[in-house]
Amino acid sequence: MLNIFHNTALGLLILRLTLGGLMFLHGLNKLTNLDGSIQFIGSKLVSMGLPEFVAYGVLFGEVVAPILIILGLYARLGALLVAANMVFAIILVHSHQLFLLTKQGGWQLELQGFFLLTAVVLLFTGSGRFAVKPD
Repeated sequence: MLNIFHNTALGLLILRLTLGGLMFLHGLNKLTNLDGSIQFIGSKLVSMGLPEFVAYGVLFGEVVAPILIILGLYARLGALLVAANMVFAIILVHSHQLFLLTKQGGWQLELQGFFLLTAVVLLFTGSGRFAVKPD
């Protein structure tokens, strides 16, 4: 008898579609306001002594990487890009929230933590069987 609740490949597909889909929406938002997004991120980078052009890396972390993850094409690379993107986001924009809770008791960085840690999971597990190029 097939136990559908013991299916690692299906679980990894759902994880990939969730992480990739939700992260891609953030990238899409940045693409619709590219100048403003790059300028905002660039100014944060410059204030930390990094070159402004590094801000374009957000497009890899929030547009290219999610597509790779969704397709299961170099999913580990996509996961690495998302994880790096989230580390930058936490340091540049959210570091003041790192140890804070919301009024409801949740961590203020729940979303960022979800993106970072699910990317780390995919980095370790790979895409699973249901992928364009399983790894």
